[in-house]
Order: sequence, then C-alpha cells, then structure tokens
Amino acid sequence: MRIVHIEDFFHPEAGYQVNLLSRLQVQQGHEVFVVTAEMDKIPDYLTAFFGRENMPERDEKFYQLTGVKVIRIPLKGFYSGRAIFPSKIFKLVDSLKPDVALIHGIDTLTGMRFMRKSGRLKYPLVTDNHMLEMASTNKFRNLFRFFFRWLVTPYVLRNEIPVIRLVDSDYVEKFLGIPLAKTALLSFGTDTDYFTIDTSEKIAFRQKYGISENDFVVVYAGKLDVFKGGKFLAESIQKKFITQNGKEIIFLIIGSGAGEYGKEVENLFNSSANSILRFPTQTYFNLKDFYQAADLAIYPKQCSMSFFEAQSCGLPVVFENNEINAQRAQFGNAFVFNAEDCNDFRNKILQCAEMNETDYATMKQTARNYICENYNFVPIAQKYTDIMQNEMRKFAVRKVK
Repeated sequence: MRIVHIEDFFHPEAGYQVNLLSRLQVQQGHEVFVVTAEMDKIPDYLTAFFGRENMPERDEKFYQLTGVKVIRIPLKGFYSGRAIFPSKIFKLVDSLKPDVALIHGIDTLTGMRFMRKSGRLKYPLVTDNHMLEMASTNKFRNLFRFFFRWLVTPYVLRNEIPVIRLVDSDYVEKFLGIPLAKTALLSFGTDTDYFTIDTSEKIAFRQKYGISENDFVVVYAGKLDVFKGGKFLAESIQKKFITQNGKEIIFLIIGSGAGEYGKEVENLFNSSANSILRFPTQTYFNLKDFYQAADLAIYPKQCSMSFFEAQSCGLPVVFENNEINAQRAQFGNAFVFNAEDCNDFRNKILQCAEMNETDYATMKQTARNYICENYNFVPIAQKYTDIMQNEMRKFAVRKVK
C-alpha cells in the first residue's frame, strides 16, 4: 500500500505515535509518507523541546533511518492548538495517489476538514482520537463539541470512516457523538525489541558518568514546562533524599524548558541538595540508554507516552493519580501519587528506593511483562495496517457501485 499520514505537528526526533507507526509500516513493506506543517508558525511550546533548526536535514535523516518521506507545507497560521493549512494540502495529498490516508486527530481542524470532504476524495480515510476529557481544557470546548457533533460527526458516520481510539475512554461517544461500537481501541505502545532490559548497557552508562552500582537512579525525560510539571519536579527534589538502606538517589533529568519558567526550573535544579545529572533533549532512539541505566522513571504531571518505553526497559514508574495513570498502575508495575502533592511524590520515590531488592526486581519484571503483553507496538501497528487495508478494499467496492 501507499500510505499517507497527515499530522499537524511532526518532529522526526520525537517518539510520538506517527513516528513509530510510520516506521513500522515501512518495515511491513509499505510506501509511507508524512504530510505535515513547516515549523515557522508552530508555537514555541511545541517546538522548544526538540528545536526547529535544520529541519530539512533532520527530516532527511529520519528518511534514511526509517524509509518514511516527510513532506512539509507552509501554514496559514496556528490557533487554539490547531494548525491551519492552506487548501493546497488536498491537492498535495491527491498528487501522492495514496491507497489510504490516516488523519491523526479527528478533532483537529485538519481532521475536520478532511472528514467533511470524505465523500469527494479519491482515497479512503482512517482517523484516530488522542483526546481525554481531563486534557480538554479550552474555554470554548463546549461550543466546539456542539458544532463538531452537528457539522463533522454526520460525515464520519455516513461515510463509515474508521475511528481509532488510542486510550480506553468514552470521549468520542460522550463529547463527539461517535458511538464506541463504531470505533476500534488500539493503544499506543513501543517497540519492545528495541526498548528492553540490558544489564551490560546499564553498567557501561553508569561507569561513564561515575554512578555507583549501588546508587538508586531516577530518570525524568520530557518537557520541563508548566503542563508537564517542570517546577513541581524541581521543587520536589530540592531537599536531600535520605534512604534507610543507605542508597544514594541520583537524578537523571533529560529535557529542556523555555522562557522565564524554564530559567526558574534550571535555577531550582542547580540549588538542589541532591545529585542531578542534566542532559539536553534526546532523540527517541537515544532515550533507551537512559532508561536502561535507571531504576525508576518519574512523571510529575499528566500522563506521558514515554511511559511505554520506560516500562519496556524494566522501570517501575511514579506518576500522578489520574484516570489513565490509575489504569496503568493496577498491575503492580507503578505507583500513583496525589496530584500536586510534593510530599506524597517524594514518599513514593523513597518507597521505591527502599524496597526489598527481591521485591523490586519482581516489580521491574512486572513492568516489562505488562508492556510486552499489552503494548508491544509491533502487532498493534499491524492492526492499524489491517484496518487501513480493509478500508481500502471497501472503498474500491464503493467506487465500483
């Protein structure tokens, strides 16, 4: 198949769903394109983490590594978290002659435009939904949902466009009027063959950075902004951690902030009584080294897709108690803490560092098994492709009629 992914914001060094899925679909034997926006009008809060410099070279490197061709279109603008593409996006996708197009984000402006044109396109559409109720905070959200149900949902249902849910939530039914029975649940995940436990790599990394075998290493990899709790993290690890078993807690903090908020976070890290090793933002593929070297992964706010990579490398996780994290933590693989509660966050980290080594080894293997059994993205990617191939066949029948 010739597959076209359409995504508002794509960065070749990220570990987002489109990066992993497109790469695996090439490995399945398909020709794959990503049509996305040029970076100049993408807001800083999206680009600051990975940067926007030398994008042609970075896109080309992604192509050389994965076989996925990235095509960028200048934007008219970016408003309320949504890219505004010129109408030429439709001609460009037409020119690629796709067998099927996957629109990432049914409730993006791009997704809505494609849904409304679906009956007149020369190729079938598949779309997905990433949204959760807890993440929907726009002040116009109720108005948006009303118009979506009346102006977009009828096209989705009439043209029987497959909608894939990435999270086990009723958001699309409750707010967008698309029955769950009309959707498929295919979670995000990771390549468990690449992100795996490797003791030799752990030893090599620790030797390189002067970390003792007995040290308890805690890793955070992600944005250091207000949305991901950068300041909460930095304030929580100001005071020295004292363990009852004598282990030294070492923090690996990977990522960057921006503006005054980012500067405040860095100043707090610099004044911490704990040992903190700071690293710049890493590419998706480089994160493996840090996860393999650590003993615990932490997420101070919201939920994160990198949870899958961390757990696949055998890391228990500490994250805030919310709808999705509570679901993920019910198998003895993770701990939740009360949101915005610094003391509870610290106590959960200490609890992990002070656990009996045999019990903790069991927890690490449980984390790995949880991902391998439920979130190995290699078979999940094949299920995406199966849905797309099925839609291609149905579309061909409709054209004949």
